[in-house]
Amino acid sequence: MAELLTIADVRAAAEVLDGRVLRTPTLPSAGLSTLLGVPTTVKLEPLQRSGSFKTRGAFAKILSLSGAARAAGVAGVSGGNHGIALADAANELGVAATVVMPSTAPARSVDLARASGADVRLTGDLPSAFVLLDELVAAGATLVHPYDDQVVIAGQGTVGLEFASDAPHLTDVLVSIGGGGLAAGVATALHALVPGVRVWGVEVEGADAMHRALDAGGPVEITPTSIVSTLSAPHVSQLTYDHAVALLEDVLVVSDADAVRGTITLAETQKVWAEPAAGCLVPAARRVLDRVGPGARLGIVLCGGNATVADVVRWANA
Repeated sequence: MAELLTIADVRAAAEVLDGRVLRTPTLPSAGLSTLLGVPTTVKLEPLQRSGSFKTRGAFAKILSLSGAARAAGVAGVSGGNHGIALADAANELGVAATVVMPSTAPARSVDLARASGADVRLTGDLPSAFVLLDELVAAGATLVHPYDDQVVIAGQGTVGLEFASDAPHLTDVLVSIGGGGLAAGVATALHALVPGVRVWGVEVEGADAMHRALDAGGPVEITPTSIVSTLSAPHVSQLTYDHAVALLEDVLVVSDADAVRGTITLAETQKVWAEPAAGCLVPAARRVLDRVGPGARLGIVLCGGNATVADVVRWANA
């Protein structure tokens, strides 16, 4: 079993990130509370610099590197958001960055990463992107993994640190899972600071690597088929799997169509533009309430907003 993070790790990351990232708003959602029938609070990571929580882990990791490791340049693999964040953080810190993305990554994500100065390499799919990443690291680049890294996870955990401070009354918190780094970090912070809280992971069909890992008793390779590229990790890591086993109540899986409808619901009820990786939490919230009852006080971590209007319209009409 991998060594689990502690709240001390997350607090140390928060100190490193102070002044580098935004403390995003935590707000009660009147619209979602009415829709779901229970008090609901949202954490708005779409308002984070680079448009998602990923900037926290990217900065935390690069700032932890030695001078030699930075000089070698950093490399990462991404379905979209990690690449944007890594490019942004590396650019600010004067570090060369190579980002490997599948050709299915949103065009806007590719453009944003390139605009920040990253060398973006496109591959046929996400599994082949991981293969190219391994080759880049073997050639000397410094790895900034999107989720299989304790420093990165601690950085993502600062989302939970802020959420717990701003909304200590929560009973149930929903977090999206791609590779599992956000869920691991957030759950670490919440369980340390909010007594009795339940943390629920959420995936979409065809990008359900954690759900399949839990069924199999350990990480397994999958072939992602979901439209939600930002959740489409071909596997979780032992590190994130072990955090999920220890800290998550369950991992729920919803359909792509429901995730897209959730994005539209968030726009209509919360007045926030979120991507389907966050939209999936809305239908999952209803399932959580079916299990825990009407006395819940929900928290929803909206992880990012890097989807275009054209993308969402196309997905909604598919």
